Amino acid sequence: MLLALQILFFVCIFGLVHAYVLYPLLMYWWAGNKKPSSNFYTTDDEWPQVSVLMAAYNEEAIIKEKMQSLLDSDYPMDRLSIWVGSDNSKDRTNEIMDSFAASHQNVHFLPFTERQGKPGIINQLAVKAVNKIGTDHQHIFLLTDASVLLEPFTMKKLIRHFKQDDIALVDSNMLNTGIKSKGISKSEKEYVNREVRLKNREGLLWGTMIGPFGGCYALRADYYSEVPPKFLVDDFYIAFRALERGGAAINDLEAICHESVPHDIREEYRRKSRISAGNYQNLYTFRHLLLRPFSKLGFAFISHKVMRWMGPFFITGSFVICGFLGYSGNLLYTYLFYLMSLVLFGIPILDFILQKLNIHILLLRNITYFLVMNVALLEGFIKYINGIKNNVWEPPKRG
Repeated sequence: MLLALQILFFVCIFGLVHAYVLYPLLMYWWAGNKKPSSNFYTTDDEWPQVSVLMAAYNEEAIIKEKMQSLLDSDYPMDRLSIWVGSDNSKDRTNEIMDSFAASHQNVHFLPFTERQGKPGIINQLAVKAVNKIGTDHQHIFLLTDASVLLEPFTMKKLIRHFKQDDIALVDSNMLNTGIKSKGISKSEKEYVNREVRLKNREGLLWGTMIGPFGGCYALRADYYSEVPPKFLVDDFYIAFRALERGGAAINDLEAICHESVPHDIREEYRRKSRISAGNYQNLYTFRHLLLRPFSKLGFAFISHKVMRWMGPFFITGSFVICGFLGYSGNLLYTYLFYLMSLVLFGIPILDFILQKLNIHILLLRNITYFLVMNVALLEGFIKYINGIKNNVWEPPKRG
């Protein structure tokens, strides 16, 4: 029994190390010499028709700036239509959007009077756009959030790749703004930057970028799959349905967009726990890929996502096993248990105390951030097991 527990302990440790260290290193190594294709749309080509799909809920603080960032795009305006659905907003979102729709023929605004949830809004906007333009292979959806601002060149950078018939999805490069030493903004920025580069390498290597950042990505309209009711993480579901159908998904580092980063760890915890519940919905939906660990898509899915979603179980399992083995008299595991206790409990407490003294040490903050987000994953799993009642959302408070 003790041998079995030791094996299980190292399995848990390997799962964490593989997800956060080995797999990113493998992608860095394997994709190191890969260059993105230069088969792009040019000024001499007729660019595809683009339909922007955006759900909004109480976004009066940002919606005007967001709409202006779309309308300021250097994409041909005669090839661009913007579809915005307000999820029964109670602030001035509807008023602001009515003004844009009245002054721009290519802006279509749908104010819903009952909460739909973001996926429900996007599903209905997709139907509206397809009914108007069709599901031609050259009809592209740009799915974006109100909180994400695009550079004037971003849309063209995303759409240019669709000259390649095998491309189904192109993700953007999300840059965070409003970074401060206080709070978790630096840790969140580091996480996002690492994720963007990892996804870029997955796309370069295999065309299997594992899930876009839902704030801004482009998708062929004929690859869109209706998101099921009560689903929380629509971007991952849409992307994986496209990958399953044989489409390629890539990331373009030049397609820059901006989103203010959260500072309050409690606010980010709330957002991450909600996303985590949706992650387990997707894990169950695409569980058949677990039986294909040596396929490109299966290996990337397991390594990049599944291992991370199992993180709280790996951490808890290794800690409990280490304590049991140490209590059984194994001196090595006794020392490991003390070390793990220091990391799991001592560092977050020390970081909290130092914050109160206005001392911010990034390494400590990163460890605290990592541990708290794994607790959010665990809470998300509990929410999933208890059943997802609805998928309506509240915009997070950001910088």
